[in-house]
Amino acid sequence: MPPSRVSITIVYDLAPNCTMDDVEIGEHYHATVNGVVDYGVFVDLSDNLSGLVHESKLLDEYEYGDSLIVELDEILDNGDLSFSEAQPTEYRTDVVEPGQLITATDLDNNIGDPVHFVGEVIQIRQTSGPTIFQVRDEVGVVPCAGFEEAGVRAYPEYEIGDIVRVSGTVEQHDGGKQLEIDQLEPVPNAEEMRTQISESLDAVAEPNEIEPLVDWPELDTILSDLSDVAKTLRRAVLDGRPIRIRHHADGDGMCASIPLQLALERFIEERYETPEASEYLLRRLPSKAPFYEMEDVTRDLNHSLSDRDRHGQKLPLFLMLDNGSTEEDTPAYRTLAEYDIPIVVVDHHHPDPEAVEPLVTQHVNPYLHGEDYRVTTGMMSTELARMIDPDLTTDLKHVPAVAGLCDRSRADAMDAYLSLASDAGYDESDIEDIGEALDYAAFWLRYDDGNSFVNDVLDVGCDDSDRHAELVSFLADRAERDRNRQLDVTLSHTDHEQLDNGAHLYRIDVERHAHRFTYPAPGKTTGAVHDEMVTKHDGDPVITIGYGPDFAVLRSDGVRLDIPEMVSSLADEYPEAGVSGGGHLVVGSIKFVSGQRQTVFDALVEKMADADIDEQLRSTLL
Repeated sequence: MPPSRVSITIVYDLAPNCTMDDVEIGEHYHATVNGVVDYGVFVDLSDNLSGLVHESKLLDEYEYGDSLIVELDEILDNGDLSFSEAQPTEYRTDVVEPGQLITATDLDNNIGDPVHFVGEVIQIRQTSGPTIFQVRDEVGVVPCAGFEEAGVRAYPEYEIGDIVRVSGTVEQHDGGKQLEIDQLEPVPNAEEMRTQISESLDAVAEPNEIEPLVDWPELDTILSDLSDVAKTLRRAVLDGRPIRIRHHADGDGMCASIPLQLALERFIEERYETPEASEYLLRRLPSKAPFYEMEDVTRDLNHSLSDRDRHGQKLPLFLMLDNGSTEEDTPAYRTLAEYDIPIVVVDHHHPDPEAVEPLVTQHVNPYLHGEDYRVTTGMMSTELARMIDPDLTTDLKHVPAVAGLCDRSRADAMDAYLSLASDAGYDESDIEDIGEALDYAAFWLRYDDGNSFVNDVLDVGCDDSDRHAELVSFLADRAERDRNRQLDVTLSHTDHEQLDNGAHLYRIDVERHAHRFTYPAPGKTTGAVHDEMVTKHDGDPVITIGYGPDFAVLRSDGVRLDIPEMVSSLADEYPEAGVSGGGHLVVGSIKFVSGQRQTVFDALVEKMADADIDEQLRSTLL
């Protein structure tokens, strides 16, 4: 359950025509003395409401016409009202017209009734009919419909950020409820109200406290950072700020983004009355590269500016998952910075904090805590999703194991994650097949998020277990078929040499000796060749390079390459080669200009020959 909101006394100032329907026992009201007797004072709350404050419940002496604050203690059977005097040290005044003052959670109980609602405008959307004001209070968001001529902006004097009082009637609309506006007016104590709402929403935004799925010290060091991110995301939802999830389009990236998308959708549904709120507040966007490309940011920014202009939305928060930690991301980040768009990063690629952190709001990465890529983004995001919605825990127990096998994590916790998945009904072969199916689906989806389809593959939010099993079996079988077909044509063209440090080096030109524009892509093809060679050499250190005219994909087992460091060194040593890239210690990629390929390769192989052999970096093949 979300934390309770911050308490402050509300004192109601009733309009002259308010009646008994507008008061409630236990609430506080502004009153005026209309008579003084030996046993107390009579007070008026409105033209239609009066009652007695007994002398035993008075804190001061009063004369006719004096003002005081009273609390309604009792409504007697004959309709008389009994009050006690109150002197709150901190309060705000809310004016009450006829009809009940409600919060965002009270719509269901007031359908067809005249009500009042006070809050902050967080979105203004003009439809072909009414103008829809999304107004939030301390507990949720209410759609308020203002009517003029069809398609004409109602109440044009109000803008996003204004504190308003909405009077109208609660009506059913398109599967939800909305407040149809009779009157929209400013609130006299707007800044006080704004502060109160903000403080209350800060409390609501606090993430749920959870116990990690497994006992793993390497992950524990990151939980505090993840909790901060969970609060940022929950607060963005409450602020009406859209969230755009940018994730690497591979198994780990999907294991990171799909649970988080589902958790945020549930939180949005809990806090917004509009049924389609998650459609405009949340979007998941896969990236083919493991970094945020200029192609991606220009498309995202164009859509965001269009949504702001057409639908009255705030500019979004960008959440980068399984990407976003490297210098390659910074051109895109600088573009977003021109519009003050916040960026949050949760990633496990080797980071460049000096380049990235001045441009992002939050940056979570195991390397920043002395850990490494073995803590995958999917593992971190599973805990992040549970902080947002702990009710998802049962549905997510297998996800960290899928993420770990997809990214070949050698973490000590992998056995614990596999055991957790087994308890949830997934054996290791099931986990392997889910990961293979996700990678296969991601390849064919390209820039499409595959929403619902990939949920069924990962079995998160899937409502049909048979469909999940059939999908995974089909996609995993197709992936294996296509991978074997690729190996049939590539293995015979793979060159071998043994380096001075004893490592076996294999090279394959994936541009000339592999099927193009089909699964598996160059990186996956290189990985498949590498697996074959690791098996062939039965424990000896192996490095595999899959290359094209201007790129190389690297895989290694048993050799501490430190690919990000190698890329950085090559870029410094050969500036004319235009070297860039990165990745993990033993998995990564390099780009360069095609005319310098041989120079880069010679230097790269020389660095590989000098690398240390490390038994702990051997992988368990999928």
